[in-house]
Amino acid sequence: MEVLKFFENLRTPFFNQFFSIITHLGEETFFIAIGMFYYWCINKRKGYFILSVGFLGTLANQVLKLFFRIPRPWVKDKGFTIVESARAEATGYSFPSGHTQSGVGVLGGITVLEKKLWVKFICVVFAILVPISRLYLGVHTLLDVAVSFFLAGILIAILYPVIFKLTETKKGMRIFFTGLTLIALGCILFGEFYNFPGDVDVTNYENSLKTIYKISGCVLGLWLSYELDEKYLHFDTKASWWLQIVKLVIGFALVMGVKSGLKPVLALVFGNLALANGIRYFIVTVFGGFVCPLIFKFILDVVKRGGKNGEE
Repeated sequence: MEVLKFFENLRTPFFNQFFSIITHLGEETFFIAIGMFYYWCINKRKGYFILSVGFLGTLANQVLKLFFRIPRPWVKDKGFTIVESARAEATGYSFPSGHTQSGVGVLGGITVLEKKLWVKFICVVFAILVPISRLYLGVHTLLDVAVSFFLAGILIAILYPVIFKLTETKKGMRIFFTGLTLIALGCILFGEFYNFPGDVDVTNYENSLKTIYKISGCVLGLWLSYELDEKYLHFDTKASWWLQIVKLVIGFALVMGVKSGLKPVLALVFGNLALANGIRYFIVTVFGGFVCPLIFKFILDVVKRGGKNGEE
C-alpha cells in the first residue's frame, strides 16, 4: 500500500487523464483490435500468436483471481482513494492485474513480432506505462501488476516458438487448438466445481467466471473459423493499403456491432449467465474470423473485376 499511497500523493488532473487513457491499452477492445488487425491485414499466424497470448493470459489471470481471492486496495484500506474514472473497469478480484496481463501480453507480443526498432521501442514504453497506470489509478497493488507483467513475459517466451512451429501444418494447427480448448475447459471446470469458501464474494466470482466462459467461447470460435477458412475460403491478408483500411473500418464496425447487438438478445434467452457470455463471444469470434474475411474477399473480387473491366 505504500507504493499506492506514493502515487496517490502525486495525482494531478493532467496525470489522472493521462493514465486513464493509457490504461485503456489493457482493455478488451484494444486486445480485439490488435488481434484482428494482424489476422485480417498482416499475417494469420501472427494473429493466432497475439490472440493466443491474450487468451491464455486471461484464463490464467482469472484462475489466479479465483484461487487467491484478494480484494481491491480500497477494500483492504478504507482510507485509500482511487481515481474514480477507473472504478467502472476495476471489476473482480485484485490479484493479479487483468489490464497489465492483457496490455503487456499484446504489446510484448508485437515487440517480438516486429523488426523495426521504433515499433519495439514504442511497445516497450507503453508495456511499462500500462502497469504504472494501474498503480497510479489506485486499482492494483505492486504485487498485482508485477505478477501479471512477468506472467505475460513468460507466456510470450514460451508461446512464440511453439505456436509458430505448430501453425506450419494443419495437424499442428489442430494440436494447437486442441491444447487451447483443453486448457479453457479445465478453467471452466475449476470455476464451476472448485470448493470455494461460503463467504466468497459472489460479484467477483461471477465476474471471473464470465470472463473464463468469454475466452473459452473465443477459443472455440477461432478454431471453427480456422476450419471454415481452410475448407472454403483460404483468406489472403494481402491487399493494397487503401483496401486494408477499408477492411479495418468495415471489420471493426461489424464485429463491435455484433458484439453489442448480441448481448441483450442472449441475456433475454439465457439470463445473466456466464454461458451466455461464452456463446456471445463464440459467435463474435466466428464473425471476425470467418464472416468478415468472407466479406473482404467479396470486396477484393469486386475491385479486381472492376480493374479488369477498366483495362478492357
